[in-house]
Amino acid sequence: MPRFKLVCQYDGSNFSGWQTQKSARTVQDELERVLTLLNHGDLVCVTGSGRTDAGVHALGQVAHFDMETDMDACELRDALNGNLPEDCYIDLVEVTDLDFHARFSALRRDYYYTCRQDRYLLDRNKVWFTGTLDLNKLNKAAEIVDGDHDFLSFSKKNPDVENTFCTVFQSQWKKSGKIVNYYVSANRFLHHMVRYLVGTMVAISRGNYTMEEFKELLNQPKHDARIYRAPACGLVLDHVSYE
Repeated sequence: MPRFKLVCQYDGSNFSGWQTQKSARTVQDELERVLTLLNHGDLVCVTGSGRTDAGVHALGQVAHFDMETDMDACELRDALNGNLPEDCYIDLVEVTDLDFHARFSALRRDYYYTCRQDRYLLDRNKVWFTGTLDLNKLNKAAEIVDGDHDFLSFSKKNPDVENTFCTVFQSQWKKSGKIVNYYVSANRFLHHMVRYLVGTMVAISRGNYTMEEFKELLNQPKHDARIYRAPACGLVLDHVSYE
């Protein structure tokens, strides 16, 4: 049976995250619903590169699925888009190797988080209205995150996750007008990790948290750290890289 790789984007505002849930609308459920329809009612399971929380958006989420079909990849993409809701869109479908795995084959994941310093209601579901931010303080904190660290302090407690070490390749804040974006790339991310990092760095900018406390969270990780969590709406999964 052939294996397909897809790249999709979605507006997470009305999704309860990526992963299937019993009584909530998710991206995985929508994809599996349409693929099962195209597969004449036989269930098609979709595996994503990672889970995004409720309200989190994506421009480059990657997933794979196995399916017998007479359609080529372009026809399958068009058929998916013709049956998916308007807040989910498939950019690419292609046949891939049978050993390709959307999650375990991934080498790097790129996210960005958008903060807005003024009120502008038209993007209220895509940004966090933070008020004025100190870009210098933000980037001093972001530099600390670079490299290999135990991010236990910046993750939601999960007894099933034993390894909380991540390698961060990029951690930088950039300003454009009233918009301030945080760009972060790593080999893996823990649950809520980006939102905890952003929330705590914004707290540093506001003077509610010190740089020394921030460093201590990385040097002496603990489950019950006092940190801040940014809202989901500003977070976007931008890209997932493979060999």
